[in-house]
Amino acid sequence: MSEQYLSPKLNFLPPLVYHSEPCRFTYVFYYFWRIHCFRRQVIISKLFKFCRQLVGQSEAKAAPVTCTEPKLIPRSEHNISRKQFSPNAIKVLYRLKDGGYDAYLVGGCIRDILLGIEPKDFDVVTNATPEQVKKLFRNCRLIGRRFRLAHIVFGREIIEVATMRGHHQGQDSKNPISQSSEHGQLLRDNVYGTIEEDAERRDFSINALYYSVNDFSIHDFANGIKAIKERKIELIGDPETRYREDPVRMLRAVRFATKLDMQIAPATKAPIKELADLLSNIPPARLFEETLKLFLNGKAEQNYHMLREMGLFKQLFPTLDAIIEQSDSGFESRFIAQMFANTDQRINADKKVTPAFVYAALLWFPLLKRSEQLQQQEQMPVFDAFAQAMNHVLAENSQHIAVPKRFTLGARDIWHIQMRLDKRGGQRAYRLSQQPRFKAAYDFLLLRVESGENEQQELADWWTDYLKQDINGQKEMVKSLPSQEAGKPRRRYRRKPKKKPQNND
Repeated sequence: MSEQYLSPKLNFLPPLVYHSEPCRFTYVFYYFWRIHCFRRQVIISKLFKFCRQLVGQSEAKAAPVTCTEPKLIPRSEHNISRKQFSPNAIKVLYRLKDGGYDAYLVGGCIRDILLGIEPKDFDVVTNATPEQVKKLFRNCRLIGRRFRLAHIVFGREIIEVATMRGHHQGQDSKNPISQSSEHGQLLRDNVYGTIEEDAERRDFSINALYYSVNDFSIHDFANGIKAIKERKIELIGDPETRYREDPVRMLRAVRFATKLDMQIAPATKAPIKELADLLSNIPPARLFEETLKLFLNGKAEQNYHMLREMGLFKQLFPTLDAIIEQSDSGFESRFIAQMFANTDQRINADKKVTPAFVYAALLWFPLLKRSEQLQQQEQMPVFDAFAQAMNHVLAENSQHIAVPKRFTLGARDIWHIQMRLDKRGGQRAYRLSQQPRFKAAYDFLLLRVESGENEQQELADWWTDYLKQDINGQKEMVKSLPSQEAGKPRRRYRRKPKKKPQNND
């Protein structure tokens, strides 16, 4: 046999001299035997690869199945007591029960108590419609257009009562109670149903837990108790469909994972990157509320890193994310991470944190970039470019996240003071320190230095010493400033009084 018939991949046989027929036969037999072994090896490897892919797909596509028959956990088998609930929530449950309706405590309050966390909110679900709930409670107000809810007001505490949700018909613009967009997002969802249907409409299995005051049992519809023990965040139903119904669920998955110290299940996590751009369909006002929950819950730094990992931060702050990605030094990312770390420390120490400071930091680098562009392209003075950049950045951000004016005004003050911190001569340092937002602006300066902006170290140290001094010490510090910084007092010119016209009479 000539060597030209050998496959290049199988050209591993030693060259032989074919002097006899038996030698040639042995060579051919050996050649075909090696081909057979090679093919078998390829087939086995492909088979193993297919099996691995199949197992991986089954893990990625596996989703918890909602149980039509709930697991009833009697009072003797769980540690939840009525004493752990708000007395007002118990009042709502019993009044609904006395009115002939079914009522359950549901969701986060049950989950948190099982995890040993003190619940903050108590949500009630009932088969009574919002209008029927309003007839039972004089202190009730109906809110919501997309989801019709009843709020029972007890002073500062509000008990939210929702009617059990049912299945809808999908996209039907003529349906007054159910409507969805072309992306599958639910725009209106006032479809009522049974408790089994309501459990299927819940987002995560750990939230599909219902507490009944009839027998004090827990109704577990989606293996939520098991998910809590395994510390998993699992969506109920097909993840892609559920994310399309409400893209905010992607943000909620991140928040629950960090808040409860759990892992997002592979099936729940898999489609997030691909569907992250659906957040652009969410109203900016709702995204503001969700970002507050993400950044002011004591887990902001973890949420920040996880949002960036899953491609969600880019949808919330696209300009800032692009600046961070293009940065060579990594200063911007350190600055944001340090800001969130400091925010977590203050919240965990029961100190106040204003959203104005958080958004001033998140929009600081887009502000600097825009200001620099205006100075270079339009030859604008520094202060004019900075002021115009503020308007541009805040207007651009409002298209993604609608920050209320009371917080944008606070952010503006913090930014303005950053430009005036080095102007300390005369009475300027004292007047600046009396500004309402000065403490926040001073903390902002310290954050810049702490993140690596070393050129501001001397200025930060001066203000730190200045704030420790009494009024006399502060005056001495201002006098000891360099002459070009202290400045000379302005000379005031008085207008000469006009001469009265002389009467020649």
